[in-house]
Amino acid sequence: MLLAEALKERADLQTLVARLHERLDANARVQEGEKPTEDPRELLTKLDEALARLEYLMVHINKTNAVSKVGDETLMALLAKRDCLKQKMGILRSFLNEASDLTSRMCRDEIKVLPTVAVAEQQNRLDKLSQDLRLLEVRIQQSNWNTELL
Repeated sequence: MLLAEALKERADLQTLVARLHERLDANARVQEGEKPTEDPRELLTKLDEALARLEYLMVHINKTNAVSKVGDETLMALLAKRDCLKQKMGILRSFLNEASDLTSRMCRDEIKVLPTVAVAEQQNRLDKLSQDLRLLEVRIQQSNWNTELL
């Protein structure tokens, strides 16, 4: 199985587990004399099976990411880099939105509010980070489709 296939199955299982959780909650109690719309024991069995498979995939995905090389770096290192880059971009984007939000003045006597940074310069930085992220994600995706799951 390719790493990309395992990642897709993991996502599907995570969705299934969430749905099973909802279905279990919906069938946890019934009015006296009524039957649940679904048998909670069957749902619990399905949940156990899904979580066992999810655990298996998570272990093997993590092992694969830890040893698979993409150039000079492991796939795990690239994933950490991607996650931190996304967080950096989110913070910078929020900061630039705040810096760009200038308060309009009704008259000359009101306090003038100015950005604390050169917004255009920082926007260019954000654009460069976006490009770096796209290229990094392409490298990760290529690796996912070329790597066998351990």
